[in-house]
Amino acid sequence: MPKFRTCAIALAIAVHFSPAAAQQASARDEFFWLGEINKATAVINTDEGLLDRAIAPRAAAGIAKVLKDGSQPGGKRPSTVITFEPLLIEAAGPEVTLLHAGRSSQDMHATYRAAILRDDMLNLADQLNKTATTLVKMAEKHAGTVVPNYTNGVAAQPNSFGHYLLGHAAGLDRDAQRIREAYARIDRSPMGTTVLNGTSWPLNRARMASYLGFAATVDNAYDAAQISSNDEPVEAAAIVTSIALHAGSFIEDLMVQYSQSRPWILLQEGGGNTYVSSAMPQKRNPGLLNATRRDASTVITLAMGPVMQAHNITPGMGDAKEVKANSAMVNTTIKMLRDWDRILNALVISPERALEELNSDWTASQELADVLMRKYKLPFRVGHHFASEIVDYAKAKDIKPLDFPYAEAQRIYADAVKGVADSKLPMSEAEFRATLNPVSIINNRASAGGPQPAEMQRMLKAAQQRLAQQNDWVAQSRGRISSALAGLDRDFDKLLTPAK
Repeated sequence: MPKFRTCAIALAIAVHFSPAAAQQASARDEFFWLGEINKATAVINTDEGLLDRAIAPRAAAGIAKVLKDGSQPGGKRPSTVITFEPLLIEAAGPEVTLLHAGRSSQDMHATYRAAILRDDMLNLADQLNKTATTLVKMAEKHAGTVVPNYTNGVAAQPNSFGHYLLGHAAGLDRDAQRIREAYARIDRSPMGTTVLNGTSWPLNRARMASYLGFAATVDNAYDAAQISSNDEPVEAAAIVTSIALHAGSFIEDLMVQYSQSRPWILLQEGGGNTYVSSAMPQKRNPGLLNATRRDASTVITLAMGPVMQAHNITPGMGDAKEVKANSAMVNTTIKMLRDWDRILNALVISPERALEELNSDWTASQELADVLMRKYKLPFRVGHHFASEIVDYAKAKDIKPLDFPYAEAQRIYADAVKGVADSKLPMSEAEFRATLNPVSIINNRASAGGPQPAEMQRMLKAAQQRLAQQNDWVAQSRGRISSALAGLDRDFDKLLTPAK
């Protein structure tokens, strides 16, 4: 494994894995899935005549003993077929290896890797939905909060803060779509493909997939462990990269405010959100923002791993498939999303200060050109020139938008339209000033997808529906796996207690 990824994984595990998360991760680790595969093999092969019924109870008892021992504190939980099998032989004798008919570590390892990544992706989808839900709730709360928005790092136009938040929620919705699409490709069982071209044993691959909670099988036996099992972590890496980029973009927007002497948005002080500088008493450093930004960078570092490791290797090599590394990549993303949610809940917004900033600059100037074109048919570029001349004059004289002399606007207009239109400014003084009002600009937007109240209500409703659907999808996907494994347990228990 490349050194950069080893260090990043160590950081991710040390910083981001709480005891509860570690316990949850170990519940369905490699050992767990090797046990489920062996349980399913015992049931299926017994039912279908591939395993002698006289041997089945002893094999089942051996499997049960190994799993029980592994669940004890300090119990052995091997993560490979070749280290799991000796425990089976010790528990049930060499005849238990009759279970290995038509199997290989290739398809068994590919299966548990897919199963673990499948669980990881559902956990990721769940937290993504929680963070996106907070974004949408805040968007609803701040639908009418008017704030500056920025392009190229410069104040550009007024906008609804709720509209801005819905824009970020739309990015996360695409990430949710990507998770569902990737999940469908991960949720396929490689079991029964053996090494790369199947086996002479008539294994029931569909039934195995069903017992393990997979929706389908990987169709091509060569693809199963040679191609698909490399694709899966690479695709997951692309998804977490997108999520991390979205998080980083949002955080950087907030960080810009911390360089201002009077920001309109900050983190609530205390509670792990901010900390006091060790040297400068006035400083309140945004620790939570810094930590979450660092996590976003760690996610992208980890996501480079599968791509680099899958590059320039022959099919089937295990470089990019390691469970520990790929789970660390996803779990670090979950931690980042959880902290992004904390950021959202800790935001303190000053609508008054935001409006003051808007009215101290000329972010509403484009509206002059738009109104002159829409209402008075003045060519946009001419109106744009008029508005630009007003801004130049105002900045030279340090005049704020609400204080700009109407007489000067008339004079500048006459010069700007000379030879193109009537030299009289068609706007009254009241209309001129209303056009520069940031709140009016928001309310007067008419195009679909804008921040005007009617469109905000439509987009909020649509976002809420998508979140509910995503939440249902996660619950249904988890429920299907749990139901399948419960069914396997019931059928496996029958082998342990055969009818007399």
